[in-house]
Amino acid sequence: MKLFELQPAPGSKKLPKRKGRGVGTGNGKTAGKGHKGQNARAGGGVRPGFEGGQMPLYRRVPKRGFNNKLFATVYAEVNVSDLNRFENGTTVTAELLKDAGIVKKLYDGVAILGNGELTKKLTVQATKFTKTASEKIEAAGGKVEVV
Repeated sequence: MKLFELQPAPGSKKLPKRKGRGVGTGNGKTAGKGHKGQNARAGGGVRPGFEGGQMPLYRRVPKRGFNNKLFATVYAEVNVSDLNRFENGTTVTAELLKDAGIVKKLYDGVAILGNGELTKKLTVQATKFTKTASEKIEAAGGKVEVV
């Protein structure tokens, strides 16, 4: 057998079904869409969940309970290891964190988390500190100030 004699097994390669073409395909004329109506039109059809005008299920089912998402307090979280980029003796504030690009948005305040290690002596002002974060900052010779 030579390279140019290679060919796929019979029946393994099928041509794609071409809608609206020719005799004998069974998909000519209306291309399987039936006659007229919303689904036969270009861009036609209904959105997911539409029930023909009947009140849809997602609106019939009662919404129950209280959701705190609207009222929850959201903090911008910063790890202790992220504070290493500041110089020794710096007072780290929320605005300074935002200017440095560590925090994108301040939300309801800044929370300092205890992940990583701190090697600089810093005074950190934030809304909230975890226990390990405050321990690590003080162990490095810094100060913790709750704002």
